Amino acid sequence: MPAARESLLDAAYTALARRPWSAVRMVDVAAAAGVSRQTLYNEFGSKDGLARALVRREADGYLAGVDRALAGPSDPRDRLTATAEWTTSAARDNALVRAMLTGCWSERLPSPTLSAVPSTSAVPAQRRADGPLPTPGDFVALVRDRAVTVLAGPGTPKSDTADLARSCELAVRLALSCVAAPPGEGGVADLVRSALHRQPG
Repeated sequence: MPAARESLLDAAYTALARRPWSAVRMVDVAAAAGVSRQTLYNEFGSKDGLARALVRREADGYLAGVDRALAGPSDPRDRLTATAEWTTSAARDNALVRAMLTGCWSERLPSPTLSAVPSTSAVPAQRRADGPLPTPGDFVALVRDRAVTVLAGPGTPKSDTADLARSCELAVRLALSCVAAPPGEGGVADLVRSALHRQPG
């Protein structure tokens, strides 16, 4: 039941914005979503399962935003700048995204183990959530590789692709540094454009 699952995840996210994860009760999440507590347990198995599913959904949402940013203007530097801006804004607006990108999980947040956990769920989405969750290093690689795939045209020489991968990783790491220490005037966009100014494009 995808609709019920999304409603439950929305309710859990809303509850997390109001109180620490340790104070979020399954019965309240179910009531807020308008479903039975049994439905919640059928979907997620446990509160830990719900936490993993919530983290997985927010990770997927962040990466979908990366894909949208990379699909923007035709200039590669503009696309990488848009990706960096999305990264900083997503981390600013979403505590779970910030924790995933930086590896800094506060006591207010759920902090599921990032390695896979044994899954007996009959729900495919939950089996995926029970798999490995991305580390900060995984996100750097995922965003870099997505950027290279979008920006490298067919027949791009291997050496040019390697240069492009370095430029993409530089943009991602600059964005992550701005998540940890917000930039001044000009923001992340100026930093990324300056850093990429002499890069192949």
